[in-house]
Amino acid sequence: MSATDAGTEKTLLQIVEAMAAGAPEEGYTLRETFDQLDESAFGAGLFLLALPCCIPFLYGVPQVVALPMMALAIQMALGHEQPWLPDALGNRRIDRKGLVAMAQGGRKWLGWIETFSRPRFSMITGPRSERLIGIILCLFCASILVPLPMTNTVPGFAVALAAFGLINRDGWLVVIGCVLGFVWVSSLLILGPTAVLAAIHFGKDWLTGLFGS
Repeated sequence: MSATDAGTEKTLLQIVEAMAAGAPEEGYTLRETFDQLDESAFGAGLFLLALPCCIPFLYGVPQVVALPMMALAIQMALGHEQPWLPDALGNRRIDRKGLVAMAQGGRKWLGWIETFSRPRFSMITGPRSERLIGIILCLFCASILVPLPMTNTVPGFAVALAAFGLINRDGWLVVIGCVLGFVWVSSLLILGPTAVLAAIHFGKDWLTGLFGS
């Protein structure tokens, strides 16, 4: 990471924490937030946007970042060199309360990655591999958009782990994130329709009992 403070290099989570601490009440737009990252890599943007999706019971912010996160994953899959957001997505705003929740939740749930991650298995993080990883992350981002309770947490972790792996050239962390995401998406595809059908039958039985009695 290239951001510095008095010559001391900051980690990405420390940058997010400093950003939240100094944010005005209205917060920042996503474009302003990206500018403060001082990073041009897709990994930094995806990690930042995945943070609120990783935090259980954090509502509102994941809905703000889900589409921009998918837009970055698509650009990465297409082989773009730098992340870019159209005005409709870049002007989405996260208020100070949301930024603080992101920083605190990120430290609580993902602080361990800073000591765990290191450059290794770097063939997974090369330019060609990044396009394939982008396609995979598109799938995980799409599952975050599924309008069901708690559907953002697991794929959010998957994107965050893979994104941090890209930042640190840690191929094993990328693999862990991808495996976690694939397990989640497979479970969603298998169990999702069953859960919906069960809910429909339950609702039908409840209405029959209500109006039939």
